[in-house]
Amino acid sequence: MIQEIHIDTLEELLPLLTEQKYREDIDRNRSPYVYRGMSDSSFKMYTSLSRNCKSRQKQLEPAILENFAKYAINDDPDIGHSVWRQMILGQHYGLPTRLLDWTQSALVGLNFAMTEENLEEMDKHDCMVWRINMSEMIDLLPESYKKAVRKKNSMIFTVDMLKELTGNSLKQYDQDMGDTSMVIFEPPSLNQRIINQHSFFMAVPTGIEDIEQFLADNTNDTVKYVIDKKLRWRVRDMLDQLNMSERIVYPGLEGVSKWIARHYYVK
Repeated sequence: MIQEIHIDTLEELLPLLTEQKYREDIDRNRSPYVYRGMSDSSFKMYTSLSRNCKSRQKQLEPAILENFAKYAINDDPDIGHSVWRQMILGQHYGLPTRLLDWTQSALVGLNFAMTEENLEEMDKHDCMVWRINMSEMIDLLPESYKKAVRKKNSMIFTVDMLKELTGNSLKQYDQDMGDTSMVIFEPPSLNQRIINQHSFFMAVPTGIEDIEQFLADNTNDTVKYVIDKKLRWRVRDMLDQLNMSERIVYPGLEGVSKWIARHYYVK
Protein backbone atom coordinates (compact mmCIF):
# COMPACT_ATOMS: atom_id res chain seq x y z
CA MET A 1 0.00 0.00 0.00
CA ILE A 2 1.20 3.50 -0.82
CA GLN A 3 -0.23 6.37 1.20
CA GLU A 4 -0.26 9.67 -0.69
CA ILE A 5 -0.04 12.80 1.46
CA HIS A 6 -0.41 16.26 -0.07
CA ILE A 7 1.55 19.11 1.49
CA ASP A 8 0.35 22.67 0.94
CA THR A 9 1.96 24.55 3.87
CA LEU A 10 5.30 24.64 5.68
CA GLU A 11 3.59 23.36 8.81
CA GLU A 12 2.49 20.23 6.97
CA LEU A 13 6.14 19.51 6.14
CA LEU A 14 7.04 19.01 9.80
CA PRO A 15 5.99 15.33 10.10
CA LEU A 16 8.16 14.46 7.09
CA LEU A 17 11.19 16.06 8.71
CA THR A 18 10.71 14.65 12.21
CA GLU A 19 9.59 11.05 11.64
CA GLN A 20 11.14 8.67 14.14
CA LYS A 21 10.14 5.59 16.08
CA TYR A 22 10.76 5.09 19.78
CA ARG A 23 12.84 2.01 20.58
CA GLU A 24 12.20 0.75 24.06
CA ASP A 25 15.28 -1.50 24.03
CA ILE A 26 17.64 1.49 23.88
CA ASP A 27 15.29 4.20 25.19
CA ARG A 28 16.06 6.31 22.13
CA ASN A 29 14.32 7.45 18.97
CA ARG A 30 15.52 6.05 15.65
CA SER A 31 14.32 6.37 12.09
CA PRO A 32 13.77 3.21 10.02
CA TYR A 33 13.05 5.30 6.94
CA VAL A 34 14.87 6.21 3.75
CA TYR A 35 13.78 8.94 1.35
CA ARG A 36 13.91 9.74 -2.34
CA GLY A 37 13.16 13.24 -3.61
CA MET A 38 11.91 13.75 -7.17
CA SER A 39 11.41 17.12 -8.80
CA ASP A 40 8.15 16.22 -10.57
CA SER A 41 5.31 14.33 -8.90
CA SER A 42 4.38 12.75 -12.24
CA PHE A 43 7.75 11.00 -12.56
CA LYS A 44 7.89 7.22 -12.20
CA MET A 45 10.64 5.36 -10.36
CA TYR A 46 12.96 3.72 -12.87
CA THR A 47 16.61 2.76 -12.68
CA SER A 48 18.97 4.35 -15.18
CA LEU A 49 19.75 0.84 -16.47
CA SER A 50 16.10 0.17 -17.32
CA ARG A 51 15.72 3.58 -18.99
CA ASN A 52 18.90 3.11 -21.01
CA CYS A 53 18.72 -0.56 -21.97
CA LYS A 54 14.97 -1.23 -21.71
CA SER A 55 14.16 -4.93 -22.22
CA ARG A 56 17.83 -5.81 -22.82
CA GLN A 57 19.16 -4.68 -19.44
CA LYS A 58 19.89 -8.24 -18.28
CA GLN A 59 21.98 -8.92 -21.39
CA LEU A 60 23.81 -5.57 -21.46
CA GLU A 61 24.49 -4.99 -17.76
CA PRO A 62 27.60 -7.26 -17.54
CA ALA A 63 29.26 -5.51 -20.50
CA ILE A 64 28.47 -2.07 -19.06
CA LEU A 65 30.05 -2.92 -15.70
CA GLU A 66 33.06 -4.72 -17.16
CA ASN A 67 33.91 -1.83 -19.46
CA PHE A 68 33.48 0.72 -16.69
CA ALA A 69 35.69 -1.27 -14.30
CA LYS A 70 38.42 -1.40 -16.94
CA TYR A 71 38.63 2.39 -17.04
CA ALA A 72 37.88 3.09 -13.37
CA ILE A 73 40.72 1.13 -11.79
CA ASN A 74 42.74 4.29 -11.08
CA ASP A 75 39.87 5.68 -9.01
CA ASP A 76 39.28 2.43 -7.11
CA PRO A 77 42.00 -0.26 -7.35
CA ASP A 78 39.62 -2.87 -5.87
CA ILE A 79 36.82 -2.21 -8.33
CA GLY A 80 37.53 -5.26 -10.46
CA HIS A 81 36.79 -7.56 -7.52
CA SER A 82 33.29 -6.31 -6.72
CA VAL A 83 30.30 -5.74 -8.99
CA TRP A 84 28.77 -3.79 -6.11
CA ARG A 85 31.61 -1.27 -6.04
CA GLN A 86 31.42 -1.04 -9.84
CA MET A 87 27.76 -0.08 -9.64
CA ILE A 88 28.27 2.41 -6.81
CA LEU A 89 31.12 4.29 -8.47
CA GLY A 90 29.41 4.06 -11.85
CA GLN A 91 26.20 5.50 -10.42
CA HIS A 92 28.21 8.45 -9.13
CA TYR A 93 29.48 9.22 -12.64
CA GLY A 94 26.24 8.64 -14.54
CA LEU A 95 26.75 5.02 -15.62
CA PRO A 96 23.46 3.17 -16.26
CA THR A 97 23.01 0.86 -13.26
CA ARG A 98 20.28 -1.06 -11.47
CA LEU A 99 20.77 1.13 -8.39
CA LEU A 100 18.22 3.69 -7.26
CA ASP A 101 19.39 6.56 -5.05
CA TRP A 102 17.89 6.97 -1.57
CA THR A 103 18.99 8.84 1.53
CA GLN A 104 18.45 8.40 5.24
CA SER A 105 18.11 12.17 5.57
CA ALA A 106 14.65 13.64 5.01
CA LEU A 107 16.32 17.02 4.44
CA VAL A 108 18.48 15.64 1.63
CA GLY A 109 15.43 14.01 0.07
CA LEU A 110 13.54 17.29 0.30
CA ASN A 111 16.49 19.11 -1.23
CA PHE A 112 16.40 16.92 -4.34
CA ALA A 113 12.64 17.39 -4.63
CA MET A 114 13.24 21.15 -4.64
CA THR A 115 15.98 20.99 -7.28
CA GLU A 116 15.42 21.76 -10.96
CA GLU A 117 17.95 21.91 -13.78
CA ASN A 118 15.64 24.43 -15.45
CA LEU A 119 14.61 26.87 -12.71
CA GLU A 120 11.72 28.11 -14.84
CA GLU A 121 10.03 24.80 -14.00
CA MET A 122 10.12 25.34 -10.23
CA ASP A 123 6.54 26.57 -9.91
CA LYS A 124 5.15 24.72 -12.92
CA HIS A 125 4.50 21.34 -11.28
CA ASP A 126 4.30 19.63 -7.89
CA CYS A 127 7.27 17.66 -6.60
CA MET A 128 7.44 14.68 -4.25
CA VAL A 129 9.40 12.80 -1.62
CA TRP A 130 9.08 9.03 -1.31
CA ARG A 131 9.51 7.37 2.07
CA ILE A 132 9.94 3.64 2.67
CA ASN A 133 10.48 1.63 5.84
CA MET A 134 13.68 -0.44 5.76
CA SER A 135 12.27 -2.86 8.35
CA GLU A 136 9.45 -3.75 5.98
CA MET A 137 11.90 -4.33 3.16
CA ILE A 138 13.99 -6.65 5.33
CA ASP A 139 10.92 -8.70 6.25
CA LEU A 140 10.43 -9.48 2.54
CA LEU A 141 13.96 -10.84 2.06
CA PRO A 142 15.02 -14.50 1.84
CA GLU A 143 15.90 -16.03 5.19
CA SER A 144 19.66 -16.03 4.56
CA TYR A 145 19.62 -12.26 3.99
CA LYS A 146 17.48 -11.61 7.06
CA LYS A 147 19.79 -13.74 9.16
CA ALA A 148 22.88 -11.92 7.88
CA VAL A 149 21.63 -8.43 8.70
CA ARG A 150 20.12 -9.39 12.05
CA LYS A 151 23.38 -11.05 13.02
CA LYS A 152 24.87 -7.55 12.83
CA ASN A 153 22.03 -6.21 15.02
CA SER A 154 21.28 -3.79 12.20
CA MET A 155 18.87 -2.92 9.40
CA ILE A 156 21.69 -1.92 7.08
CA PHE A 157 23.37 -4.10 4.49
CA THR A 158 26.94 -3.38 3.40
CA VAL A 159 28.77 -4.15 0.18
CA ASP A 160 30.84 -6.82 1.92
CA MET A 161 27.70 -8.55 3.19
CA LEU A 162 26.15 -8.55 -0.27
CA LYS A 163 29.33 -9.81 -1.89
CA GLU A 164 29.39 -12.72 0.55
CA LEU A 165 25.68 -13.51 0.20
CA THR A 166 25.71 -13.45 -3.60
CA GLY A 167 29.21 -14.71 -4.32
CA ASN A 168 29.72 -11.37 -6.10
CA SER A 169 27.16 -12.46 -8.70
CA LEU A 170 24.25 -10.30 -9.82
CA LYS A 171 22.76 -13.38 -11.45
CA GLN A 172 22.68 -15.02 -8.02
CA TYR A 173 21.20 -11.86 -6.52
CA ASP A 174 18.41 -11.90 -9.11
CA GLN A 175 17.69 -15.55 -8.36
CA ASP A 176 17.59 -14.86 -4.62
CA MET A 177 15.28 -11.85 -4.93
CA GLY A 178 12.99 -13.03 -7.71
CA ASP A 179 10.06 -10.63 -7.94
CA THR A 180 9.30 -10.57 -4.21
CA SER A 181 12.13 -8.65 -2.55
CA MET A 182 15.07 -6.28 -2.97
CA VAL A 183 17.94 -5.04 -0.82
CA ILE A 184 18.60 -1.50 0.37
CA PHE A 185 22.23 -1.02 1.34
CA GLU A 186 24.64 1.65 2.52
CA PRO A 187 27.62 2.18 0.19
CA PRO A 188 31.19 2.60 1.38
CA SER A 189 32.35 6.21 1.61
CA LEU A 190 34.06 6.28 -1.77
CA ASN A 191 33.77 10.06 -1.96
CA GLN A 192 32.52 13.07 -0.04
CA ARG A 193 29.28 13.24 -2.01
CA ILE A 194 28.18 9.84 -0.71
CA ILE A 195 28.92 10.97 2.84
CA ASN A 196 27.16 14.34 2.56
CA GLN A 197 24.09 12.87 0.90
CA HIS A 198 23.80 10.15 3.57
CA SER A 199 23.41 7.85 0.60
CA PHE A 200 21.66 4.52 0.42
CA PHE A 201 20.97 2.46 -2.68
CA MET A 202 18.12 0.18 -3.67
CA ALA A 203 19.43 -2.71 -5.75
CA VAL A 204 16.53 -3.50 -8.07
CA PRO A 205 16.48 -7.13 -9.27
CA THR A 206 15.60 -7.82 -12.89
CA GLY A 207 12.49 -9.68 -11.72
CA ILE A 208 10.91 -6.42 -10.55
CA GLU A 209 9.94 -4.24 -13.51
CA ASP A 210 7.57 -1.82 -11.76
CA ILE A 211 9.08 -0.54 -8.51
CA GLU A 212 6.04 1.44 -7.44
CA GLN A 213 3.70 -1.49 -8.03
CA PHE A 214 6.03 -3.68 -6.00
CA LEU A 215 5.86 -1.22 -3.09
CA ALA A 216 2.08 -0.95 -3.40
CA ASP A 217 1.66 -4.73 -3.33
CA ASN A 218 4.20 -5.62 -0.65
CA THR A 219 4.50 -2.78 1.88
CA ASN A 220 2.16 -1.05 4.32
CA ASP A 221 4.29 1.89 5.46
CA THR A 222 5.30 3.50 2.17
CA VAL A 223 4.40 7.18 1.79
CA LYS A 224 4.46 9.47 -1.21
CA TYR A 225 4.58 13.11 -0.07
CA VAL A 226 3.34 15.37 -2.86
CA ILE A 227 4.41 18.99 -2.30
CA ASP A 228 2.42 21.76 -3.94
CA LYS A 229 4.23 23.70 -6.64
CA LYS A 230 3.28 27.01 -4.99
CA LEU A 231 5.37 26.03 -1.98
CA ARG A 232 8.56 25.06 -3.80
CA TRP A 233 10.42 28.37 -3.87
CA ARG A 234 9.63 29.01 -0.22
CA VAL A 235 10.86 25.58 0.82
CA ARG A 236 13.91 25.96 -1.42
CA ASP A 237 14.84 29.22 0.33
CA MET A 238 14.20 27.65 3.74
CA LEU A 239 16.56 24.79 2.92
CA ASP A 240 19.29 27.29 2.03
CA GLN A 241 18.88 28.87 5.45
CA LEU A 242 19.25 25.40 7.01
CA ASN A 243 22.51 24.92 5.08
CA MET A 244 21.01 22.26 2.84
CA SER A 245 21.89 23.20 -0.72
CA GLU A 246 23.92 22.22 -3.75
CA ARG A 247 27.07 23.23 -1.85
CA ILE A 248 26.45 20.37 0.58
CA VAL A 249 25.11 17.59 -1.67
CA TYR A 250 27.63 18.27 -4.46
CA PRO A 251 30.91 19.06 -2.64
CA GLY A 252 33.39 21.16 -4.58
CA LEU A 253 33.08 23.72 -7.33
CA GLU A 254 30.28 21.86 -9.11
CA GLY A 255 27.98 22.39 -6.14
CA VAL A 256 29.15 25.95 -5.57
CA SER A 257 28.42 26.80 -9.21
CA LYS A 258 24.94 25.26 -9.06
CA TRP A 259 24.20 27.15 -5.84
CA ILE A 260 25.45 30.50 -7.19
CA ALA A 261 23.44 30.09 -10.40
CA ARG A 262 20.25 29.46 -8.44
CA HIS A 263 21.00 32.15 -5.84
CA TYR A 264 21.18 34.82 -8.55
CA TYR A 265 18.36 33.44 -10.68
CA VAL A 266 15.84 36.13 -11.67
CA LYS A 267 12.25 34.89 -11.54
